[in-house]
Amino acid sequence: MSRSENILEIDDLRVYFPVRGGVFRRAVGSCKAVDGVSLRLKEGQTLGLVGESGCGKSTLAKAVVSLVKPTDGSVSFRGKKVLASSKSELKAYRRVAQMVFQDPAESLNSRHTVGSIVREPLEIHRIGNKSQRSERVVQLLEQVGLPASAASRYPFEFSGGQRQRIGIARALALNPDLLLLDEPVSALDVSVQSQVLNLLMDLQNELGLSYLFIAHDLAVVKHVSDMIAVMYLGKIVEIAPAEELYANPLHAYTKALISAIPVPDPSVSRTRVIIPGDVPSPIDPPRGCAFGHRVSASNYEKSIGMDIQLREINTDHWVSNCPCCVD
Repeated sequence: MSRSENILEIDDLRVYFPVRGGVFRRAVGSCKAVDGVSLRLKEGQTLGLVGESGCGKSTLAKAVVSLVKPTDGSVSFRGKKVLASSKSELKAYRRVAQMVFQDPAESLNSRHTVGSIVREPLEIHRIGNKSQRSERVVQLLEQVGLPASAASRYPFEFSGGQRQRIGIARALALNPDLLLLDEPVSALDVSVQSQVLNLLMDLQNELGLSYLFIAHDLAVVKHVSDMIAVMYLGKIVEIAPAEELYANPLHAYTKALISAIPVPDPSVSRTRVIIPGDVPSPIDPPRGCAFGHRVSASNYEKSIGMDIQLREINTDHWVSNCPCCVD
């Protein structure tokens, strides 16, 4: 993969949160939320990131935009490292990399009008005068399918889908090139999800945006993604083009996730893979493969002490070299 094609490069990113205990609240351990993740996103494409709740997807996205400070690793935007940037450089980076959060009811300030919320990024970055900012707000609202009159109303006056459109409008205010979408439709009714997804795809085609799309629903991710990465307990276990991943999943965890996707045709049967046990603790992870430990895989002992890495099986199809989860 040519480096020049990548808009975003994540290399060996780690985010460890200290676990404190005792009278003096000293660090007695660490929670490995993101543990050595490397990803590539090409310009104008969508990279889907899937996995169970608590696997570290949202933490990864927040680390990419420096809302969470990484413990180690690097993030590069168009070849330039951004995590070690100065305050002014970080501010410039956030003009081109924006985030849309999962729950619009929580991410939008209910005390501010919609116009004030969408206009705030323009004010922070001192873009345009008052009149130009007001015109830009109207343009953004109409771009996401809301009337200009919405600017004078408050977020709680809108439905969940409309609030998410407001969040998208705010993210687009600075003309970014990259959007990190943290489960943008999971808090919405099923009937509204498709509308928001279609909006995001239309905006991508219109504006040439690149997306890091986070979700736990593989059916949704397949609909919007060019590449898909599967994450389990802070690590990537498989990466492949969307069609390839669904047609030829190799990791046991990926197979289990795909087996849970509902099939709309009643004449088609699919064997559901039930994952036993519980997700291991990121504070005290197993010595070997985390998923193999969870399902008591017969070859789990072979993974203990292994340096488990991704290896390329087919073109752009990478999978963990774990002996207990890959045939």
